[in-house]
Amino acid sequence: MAFEPPERLVRALAETSDDGDAAWRERLPGLVEEALGACGAAPERVHAPGGRSSLVVLVRLADDVPAALKLAPPSAAPQAEALALERWDGWGACRLLGRPAPGALLLERLRPDVSLRSLAQAKALLEAADTLRKLWVEPPAEAGLPTVAERTAPQAATLEAAPGMYRPLADAALAARTELLADPPEELLLHGAYGQGKILAGDRAPWLAVGPSPVTGERAYDLARLGLDRVEDLVGADTGGSSSRRRLSRLADSLDVDRERLHAWTVFRAVYGGTAALRRGQRAMGEALLEYAGCRPLGVRGDSAQWGRTGDCRGRRFSDGARGGPRTLRGEGVACAAA
Repeated sequence: MAFEPPERLVRALAETSDDGDAAWRERLPGLVEEALGACGAAPERVHAPGGRSSLVVLVRLADDVPAALKLAPPSAAPQAEALALERWDGWGACRLLGRPAPGALLLERLRPDVSLRSLAQAKALLEAADTLRKLWVEPPAEAGLPTVAERTAPQAATLEAAPGMYRPLADAALAARTELLADPPEELLLHGAYGQGKILAGDRAPWLAVGPSPVTGERAYDLARLGLDRVEDLVGADTGGSSSRRRLSRLADSLDVDRERLHAWTVFRAVYGGTAALRRGQRAMGEALLEYAGCRPLGVRGDSAQWGRTGDCRGRRFSDGARGGPRTLRGEGVACAAA
């Protein structure tokens, strides 16, 4: 099969320093042919624009059943995704049909061009919450899935090295993580990268999740990623702060998740995601996430080594909650996500 990998995937692979991913990119045409031959599938087309961490080929199986063949580099941990999909067995997520070759997953085909992002915000969040509820189950018995603590450890190390202009907010996020991990309330299988773009329309169910980056831990960590969806719209609205607080509160209440733990995980994920986006040169996304978490960029261009632009970051420490329960971020500096 002659093809060109989608440009989005090519750019993402160019940003990584992982030698294994670079080698995977060079071998990709042969890997596709190997996987197609192993499952006896006829290729239709490469899905584009696709994602940043995998190649998806739409195929037809020998019995004319449509399917999707997904190939991912080593850093994307396709074996972990397979474990999660096997555990869900089609409940709330696309069904795993087979593993035809190392790093390749044969998946139930959904409608790749129709995600929850096609719906209005309120309706999309309602459907996303309903689907996410189904995914929170006991982890698979097999070892191999990282915990939330393990997943966030390298992220925390990155925040430890945050430039001075982002130190207050980074310190608040790091303190939040430390407190949250000290007393985790549960250990469930989590999607790990759940957002509206990861829920596609299906035939046997209206909406099904795809593309997990599974971890085990508390539900608030998973829900925090959904709370950050369409963050640019939130920070651009006149009522951005109050809108974000209402969104998180509604999500927490609808799924019986502790509000304060959700608020704190949202701040951590926003601060890390914002600084990571700035390092990649994605200024608009980075600034939106940091503003959401409480960092207000002033519009002064800074050195790229300082992760983008300077700003007034007024993060506060992780202090005791007003009701004596779980502790949460308080103060004007993180009002958008934690008030």
